[in-house]
Amino acid sequence: MAHWQACSRSGNNMACRFVEKRHMKSTAALTLLLISASFAADAPKLAGTSGKVGTDAQPKLVHRLEITKPGVYENFRVDAQGKGGNIVKITADDVTLRNCEIFNSTGNGVGVFGTRVVIENCRIHHLLNGTFEKQNDAHGITGHWGDVIIRNCDISHVSGDCIQFDPDRASVGSLTIEHCHLWAGPLAEDAPGFKAGQNPGENAFDSKTKPDGERCKLIIRHCYMHGWNQPGQITTRAALNLKEHIDAEISNCVFDDNEVAIRARGPGGRGNAHVTIKDCTIYNTQVGVRAEDKIEQLNISGMGWGAGVKSCMERHNGKELPGFENTGEHDAVPISELIRKPAP
Repeated sequence: MAHWQACSRSGNNMACRFVEKRHMKSTAALTLLLISASFAADAPKLAGTSGKVGTDAQPKLVHRLEITKPGVYENFRVDAQGKGGNIVKITADDVTLRNCEIFNSTGNGVGVFGTRVVIENCRIHHLLNGTFEKQNDAHGITGHWGDVIIRNCDISHVSGDCIQFDPDRASVGSLTIEHCHLWAGPLAEDAPGFKAGQNPGENAFDSKTKPDGERCKLIIRHCYMHGWNQPGQITTRAALNLKEHIDAEISNCVFDDNEVAIRARGPGGRGNAHVTIKDCTIYNTQVGVRAEDKIEQLNISGMGWGAGVKSCMERHNGKELPGFENTGEHDAVPISELIRKPAP
């Protein structure tokens, strides 16, 4: 029965009729196969991590990992023991970092300085620099724009951003972030410079670029971002802080319990963002989309508005948005239908 209900909700009546016809003429096993295939094709992809995150059995314990050669590096437990710097530093091209846990640092979890780099199935947490009152950056993943993919990662409890590219403003390229859980929340216990209950961090993602030339390409899809709310370490916390010389496409993401879900920023001394937002959903947020500085290109389609959103959209530092479009707004379904429960 569940398969028939899901098929009906998808609106794919042809698929339903096809399955029904084959059911009348085929064995039960073949029918189950057809229904399952139809359901898988029509079912929406859920936001958040899509599988196991973290180490496998018997991980290799290290305190720092420097990757200088191409290859696959997996199943490391990187406990930085409170040290700073880039705890995992990737300077080679053609690298995959997989099934790792990276934590306990006053520096960045991963610094990417190569291209064609994939980071997947990693848990990155407790990167805390300075104090709660005097915020200093420690990012989950940072480095240079390149052909970089971050997928199925859980990143939290950082004093900077879960992901920030490029703090040096020295690179161009692309970054794809998909099926990630990027979140902030109160610390469960004291940490150096921080007390239990304090909520560290700036943004889930923050962009920095060269001011001109080729735009950096950013794709964020099927991610779950929450907890970027006050009280925090900075005055305006946003899940996504999209600024400077980027071309960003944000799709099928879910935002919950944020001060600002999406902060889209226009012309300034370091360039301006072009932002496209498709089929995202926002819940329990002070401001859904904050458009700043007369952003030149902001295209929103299929936005779902859930409970607890106080202001869907605000404009700051200028009301005119020359390339603004907003179509297909709708009431959101319950958040439980859109997010995947984070894997243990």
